Amino acid sequence: MGVLKTLSDRMRAITVAVLLGCGAAICGSGPALAAPTPAQVEAVFLFNFSQFVDWPPQAFSAPDAPIVIGVLGEDPFGATLDEVVRGEVVKGRALIVRRFQSIEQLTDCQILFVGRTQRNHLAPTLAMLKGRSILTVSDLDGFARDGGMIRFVLMDNKIRLRVNLEAAKAAGLTLSSKLLRPAQIVSPGED
Repeated sequence: MGVLKTLSDRMRAITVAVLLGCGAAICGSGPALAAPTPAQVEAVFLFNFSQFVDWPPQAFSAPDAPIVIGVLGEDPFGATLDEVVRGEVVKGRALIVRRFQSIEQLTDCQILFVGRTQRNHLAPTLAMLKGRSILTVSDLDGFARDGGMIRFVLMDNKIRLRVNLEAAKAAGLTLSSKLLRPAQIVSPGED
């Protein structure tokens, strides 16, 4: 059973509405019949991760601080990610999206998508994040092998997850079995 199938009815409705809205924007008015792009599906996954990850209290600057989904470097999501999280509250926290051009700009962040433009800076980026409770996610080849936590992999026109559970545990994160069940667990050095 995939992560998307484990969502509540409300989440399924939001996911469908966002993806149909994205398709309608691309195709013109009326119901969208085109399949969502991988980036649109990945944006929904990023939101869903907020429901299936537990962060230690010190990962937030304040008890009422939002869950920040950051995008480092090139943003493949456009407005889709903003639409997915707009008005959402998870575990009593609002969700917001922030974009960063460099790792030095990174402040409060709980989920960080590392864009393709960061490929040449991946090792130093992951080294700078070591010890911080930030869920790192990317679609870069070898991301989980190199110490990232979740890698999106496109296989048979579906997004699959490769999870480096050891990296997540080292950051103090607890990943729900609902997230891990459909994922492929990899060890450092594998991908």
